[in-house]
Amino acid sequence: MKKILALLLTLAMVLSLAACGSSSASAQSAPAEEAAAPAEEAAPAEEAAPAEEAAPAEEAAPAEEAASAEEAAPAEESDGTLEAAEINVFIAASLGNAFEEIVALYNQSQPNVTVTLNADSSGTLLTQIEEGFTCDIFFSAAVKQIKSVEEEGLSIEGTRVDLLKNTLDLITYKGSGTAVTGMENLGDAASMALADGSVPAGKYTRAALQALGILDGSVEPADITTQEVSEALGGLEINETSNVSKTLEAVAEGSNEIGTVYHSDAFSRIDDIEIIESVSTDLTGEILYPMVRIQNAEATDAVTAAADDFFAFLQTDEVMTIFENYMFIPNK
Repeated sequence: MKKILALLLTLAMVLSLAACGSSSASAQSAPAEEAAAPAEEAAPAEEAAPAEEAAPAEEAAPAEEAASAEEAAPAEESDGTLEAAEINVFIAASLGNAFEEIVALYNQSQPNVTVTLNADSSGTLLTQIEEGFTCDIFFSAAVKQIKSVEEEGLSIEGTRVDLLKNTLDLITYKGSGTAVTGMENLGDAASMALADGSVPAGKYTRAALQALGILDGSVEPADITTQEVSEALGGLEINETSNVSKTLEAVAEGSNEIGTVYHSDAFSRIDDIEIIESVSTDLTGEILYPMVRIQNAEATDAVTAAADDFFAFLQTDEVMTIFENYMFIPNK
């Protein structure tokens, strides 16, 4: 009986130990199952990654739209104001006074454009252009110089405009008491201011003396030297000047008794000089003031636009009125 009881106790202990082992195994497997759970929860993070990567593309869109807007922006403001630019305009010296007023008027509507003027004799200006000086517009007091830039390929084809006309005046200073009454008796003066043959006013003066038979008519007027003019006028003392403005100044100040200038120049100093004769175009030939756009290989788009705009502005009615006020004649 004691043996049977002992066996039962032993069996009970074995069963108890088995139950504990099973419970321990279950407890050990639980963390493994819980550890697997984060892996399953990480899946949404992987799915979210493409969304995060796509975000920069959405943020970049406004920048691309801004770039397109900048490319589409016009070269001028909505009110027609041009971009900042500087243009170089070469003008015959006799145009100087009128152009000061013209540029001021232009800048009222185009304040960003700087118009730099170079005023001198047309012959000097031609030489500068041929030597490569930066020029956008050339406004000459004679056709010869404009033809030269056209023939040499220095101008923009088809842009020449014969805008103005002028006449030649023989002048003296106020109260000079000169004995000279016209081109026929220039030799009666004590001295004369005369532009050289490369200056249009000097050339027109020589042409008038040729027409009167005082100078050899078989020679190109511009090729007649100042010394030859002096000899033809009986040894008259001649102050050779490099442009018509200097001729005017020499007479107005009384340095020379007489001189030949354009009517527009004479008018600008009418308080200081007297007009002896308005020389007929039958003697001088027609005096035209042509202008043309010059090739400028270094011009930016802004410079080209400004030069074209100013060139057109010079042909407007309001500018022609200014020219008329300075005694130029519109070539209609």
